[in-house]
Amino acid sequence: MNQGNIAGGRTKPEGKFELFAWLFMRISGLLLVFLALGHLAIMHLVNSIDTIDYQFVADRFATPFWRTYDFVMLVLAMMHGTNGIRTLIDDYIHKNGRRLFALSALYAVSFLLVALGAIVLFTFEPVK
Repeated sequence: MNQGNIAGGRTKPEGKFELFAWLFMRISGLLLVFLALGHLAIMHLVNSIDTIDYQFVADRFATPFWRTYDFVMLVLAMMHGTNGIRTLIDDYIHKNGRRLFALSALYAVSFLLVALGAIVLFTFEPVK
């Protein structure tokens, strides 16, 4: 990864994609903090452990808001993590063939996990 030095020993990304990826990590990280804190507040502070059961989740997923909330959190978390691992692969795997294989595997697994999560979120039907 080609990066130039700036003051304080930190590096500034060069290239449009790397700059976008760098900005995405900061913005998605901030959004994920609020989404995760909201999730924790609803699931563990507002509701007691005695009220969280299958019916609680079924009622929660009965509204499009909570399905969308969880989907946004899923997609942002997976993209944030995938971008972080992509950076590690670029930093530590130097042979082009191995890097291509590692990145391909990373993107395939990430896509599969997001697809499975989306299927669960959007096709969940409560048992009567």
